[in-house]
Amino acid sequence: MRYDHPDATKLIVEVQREYVVRYGDEDVTPVEPDDFAPPRGRFFVGYLDGAPVACGGWRGQDGPEPQYSRGDAEIKRMYVVESVRGNGYSRALLEVIEQSARDASRKRMILETGIAQPEAMSLYESSGYHPIPRFGPYSDDPCSRCYAKALPRSA
Repeated sequence: MRYDHPDATKLIVEVQREYVVRYGDEDVTPVEPDDFAPPRGRFFVGYLDGAPVACGGWRGQDGPEPQYSRGDAEIKRMYVVESVRGNGYSRALLEVIEQSARDASRKRMILETGIAQPEAMSLYESSGYHPIPRFGPYSDDPCSRCYAKALPRSA
């Protein structure tokens, strides 16, 4: 699905509202819809009873930031609506995102989340992600936590 599809846009507006509640401001990281267009990225929307309830995607990052390695895929805009949280949708979506990046020959998944999202940090840590130095626009943000996970090729 396109990052700028109406269902994706609806969920992205919701996640930005959640950032305002948790951090006092929206995430201002530069993001373009084409960042998530194959083969350089993918964006997904999950549905429940026909309604969009989850979203997230990845975009290729090969540089020039020194923290990026050739073959990195960065997760952006992972979100599950509050009314359906706690049902495993975020973990299932994360697995879909990782497999998609793996299928596109990406070697490592990277992401940024924040200290006001302990449930996100728990999800990533329990899914094999390890802390890395803050990168890109988050380099000097003490509220940011960055993670990475190797994406070995499937057998």
